[in-house]
Amino acid sequence: MPYPSTLSRRRCLRQLAGLPMYAGSWPVAAQAAAMPLVAYLTPGLDLPFWRTLGRGVQAVVEPAGMSFEALDSRNSDELQLAHAQSVLARGAAGLVLSPTSSKSAVAVLELASRAKVPAVVADIGTNGGDYLSYIKSDNYKGAFGVGEAMARAMGERGWQSGQYGLCTIALDRKNGQDRTNGFRDAMREAGFGKEVVLRQMKSYSTAETYGFVREMLASFPKLRGLFVEVDQPTLGALQAVRDARRSAELLVGSFDGIPEFVDLLKSRALVAVGMQQPYLMGQRAAEALLTGRAGKPPAKQILVPVLIATSRNIDEWLPTARKTVFGQEEGA
Repeated sequence: MPYPSTLSRRRCLRQLAGLPMYAGSWPVAAQAAAMPLVAYLTPGLDLPFWRTLGRGVQAVVEPAGMSFEALDSRNSDELQLAHAQSVLARGAAGLVLSPTSSKSAVAVLELASRAKVPAVVADIGTNGGDYLSYIKSDNYKGAFGVGEAMARAMGERGWQSGQYGLCTIALDRKNGQDRTNGFRDAMREAGFGKEVVLRQMKSYSTAETYGFVREMLASFPKLRGLFVEVDQPTLGALQAVRDARRSAELLVGSFDGIPEFVDLLKSRALVAVGMQQPYLMGQRAAEALLTGRAGKPPAKQILVPVLIATSRNIDEWLPTARKTVFGQEEGA
């Protein structure tokens, strides 16, 4: 089946958004004033993952004749709620919410429900509230895949009795629970049950994770495996391992994905990465929102697969990862 033309796709998107088929005769200022706003509430635009997810939302809603705005909650529940109040007061037509925590999401969704504004949850998850659809990665399966690769690599080195540790995202988030449990289950099934240390990230910075890993290495000299549950902080973890001269004695796995990981996988500085596809998640979230606005209920949960990238398959995955994981433009 041939792909529709760009014009045809835009017409379809405008229909889903509930907008007129043609707006070419409107004055430019009138068009801008009439464009419904889709707001994306995100935990922190300092992380590439959230910026890329936002670009995925933007790539769908703007061709549909809607304006887009991303609001950085800086990992603050209070700021997230204030952003929601602000955009709803300005007449937002829809929300895409990546909550600061699964608990805090409920208050935002209640605000949107009272304002009769449709909302979609993208990643992290919520403990309740009304929403059109929840777009999530298969965090458990992705982390399980990283654990399998970690256990296999440890076994190849004869480290069957080796200890492992984790630097997790917040465990009051559904996705944090899934990643932690997925990795643990894979290690346990492979016979590596010696988890000795866990630290939860709060600022999600390279400096924070550097400090965690330096302390881990000093306290657990027999540590052989480390799983860091988000991408950019992994760079801090790897620096700590290098500074401690432990690169030959410790294997590192990660989650999410940034371009720097390509060379780190090829050099085996990283054993495996469970790469979420944030650009694709953002697109699916926006499509679900537009579908709901058009009166057609989207699927209540939309699952986006996680790519398990290793040194052996990174070249195979790279064309897909450039767009859906890194959010790069064609030819970049």
